[in-house]
Amino acid sequence: MLITSQMEETVMAVLSKAAEVLTLSECSEVSVVFVDDEAIRELNRDYRGKDMATDVLSFALEEGEEPEIIGGPEEALLGDIIISLETANRQAQEYGHSPERELAYLAVHGMLHLVGYDHEQEDDKAKMRRQEEEILMALGINRGEE
Repeated sequence: MLITSQMEETVMAVLSKAAEVLTLSECSEVSVVFVDDEAIRELNRDYRGKDMATDVLSFALEEGEEPEIIGGPEEALLGDIIISLETANRQAQEYGHSPERELAYLAVHGMLHLVGYDHEQEDDKAKMRRQEEEILMALGINRGEE
């Protein structure tokens, strides 16, 4: 699956809305990388010990890693979101919605991980799902929609 300009625009809009809802600094920065299943499987194996493809991985930067630029803008480098286009496409078909909607969900899910949410923690799981839905619905992106 190739990434289209519409998909890129959707991901940018979702991340911008997430930053707004999460009240992140306007200077916050996130990188998004689109890969295939093999690349994300390797990352998942090397960094999480899980030798399997997944849909999205997030790699948060620890605060204080970046040098401060005296007199420069106060930037918040949050980290990287890696999305498998192959898995996103399969999941979109499985869930009955468009690839754009699936990428929107994966982008916001990845962003929430960057700011500290962990759905493997029971306390965070419900909060994370509510935040995902709030951000997507604010953009008119609802479950099961094309």
